[in-house]
Amino acid sequence: MPEQKDYIYYDHTISLCVVCHRRISAKIVFADGKVWLHKFCREHGRQEVVIATDIEYYRQIRNFNKKSEYPIRPHTETLYGCPYDCGICPDHEQHSCLTLVEITERCNLTCPTCYAESSPVHGRHRSLKEVENMLDAIVESEGEPDVVQLSGGEPTIHPHFFEILDLAKARPIKHLMVNTNGIRIAQDKGFAEKLATYMPGFEIYLQFDSFRPSVLQKLRGRDLSEIRNKALEILNELNLSTTLVVTVEKGLNEDEIGDIIKFALKQKCVRGVTFQPTSVSGRLDNFDPQTAKITNTEIRKNIIDQSEIFSSADLIPVPCNPDALIMAYALKMKDEVVPLTRLIDPEMLLNNSKNTIVYEQDKMLHQYVLKLFSTGNSPENAAGTMKHLLCCLPEIVSPDIGYDQLFRIIVMNFMDAWDFDVRAIKKSCVHIVHDDGRIIPFETMNLFYRNGYQAKLNSLRNIPI
Repeated sequence: MPEQKDYIYYDHTISLCVVCHRRISAKIVFADGKVWLHKFCREHGRQEVVIATDIEYYRQIRNFNKKSEYPIRPHTETLYGCPYDCGICPDHEQHSCLTLVEITERCNLTCPTCYAESSPVHGRHRSLKEVENMLDAIVESEGEPDVVQLSGGEPTIHPHFFEILDLAKARPIKHLMVNTNGIRIAQDKGFAEKLATYMPGFEIYLQFDSFRPSVLQKLRGRDLSEIRNKALEILNELNLSTTLVVTVEKGLNEDEIGDIIKFALKQKCVRGVTFQPTSVSGRLDNFDPQTAKITNTEIRKNIIDQSEIFSSADLIPVPCNPDALIMAYALKMKDEVVPLTRLIDPEMLLNNSKNTIVYEQDKMLHQYVLKLFSTGNSPENAAGTMKHLLCCLPEIVSPDIGYDQLFRIIVMNFMDAWDFDVRAIKKSCVHIVHDDGRIIPFETMNLFYRNGYQAKLNSLRNIPI
């Protein structure tokens, strides 16, 4: 009799060896209630990696895979095959929903967990001309970029920071964000007050990993509790739109997810929380991927289990990149939080081109939300009205409903060599500008395209699968 396998074969893809990063054939299989990548490197042997802990949700992802949207032009040719042609090459399947510009490689922290390996002495600040060229590259690629995020390093320490903000604001960028650890904001209220003058269409992306000093010490090398509290006090006073960003490691801080959401909902300035599993790239001190790496589905389950507000129906895949992104939206109504995502018709998500994190541009949404929550709207009409609540959350200018009442949760995984899936990486929509103007998926930038990685990339390009 033929021997029966102890798994169910689901699909095939191309992944990477976790040691040498060469492309290798991989099977996606279901076993023990989980989704696994089974792969084999001729040099480093068999590798089995969990990529999801919810089989049914993983199956559902495919139903949220909408038509591809492409940038105005490719930046490189397709010569070696994904992921060795990044730039964006013609074989990529998604334009830039969010594009990062690293305006500096330096930081006022030396975090034990840092994809860019930043520190007070690492690298340099980019010149105004370099940053201007990078912004122009995004505009050339996107026309009217949805979201541009100034990052680093720590962007607020750049000596020409506000000049860079002015350069960005002078371009047709719909929404501008600053990725920060909050130190400059906490220590200089005048700095924060000047930031607030860039609203609307401007947001702070604030590092917020934990309430526990021991966790902050492990992730950031310093207890930043007081800094975070002071920064939020100032941001709340200014009502400067803010997203809390949580790096999540298994066994470290996933038990705080519900408390962070509850805390965020009480902050006037906070528009949502983004949870990011630690990606195996850059500087990772004392991080064991086999025990500490957490999947999107585990974070999703923790949100459901730890939150009294969000259910499984509220946390759905984002169609532009469903393998990597999960979203949920809610409306804060006085003392009540009303989940919205469960009311969205999936067809409306799949058949529109709206960005999931452009919040303030769709003026049509104003009338739909007002209609939905008006006293004259019956419960029967509510579901039909909510079909118009797409992924895009704008500012709602109304005496009754404002942008500060909208709240979103995003789970955003950046694949690394462990969970790399070429089928999914082709849909990557969070990109970063290279020094030479290429627009590169954030995940592959960290694997192959940073300074000093070129030799590794060249050695891999001609190795057959």
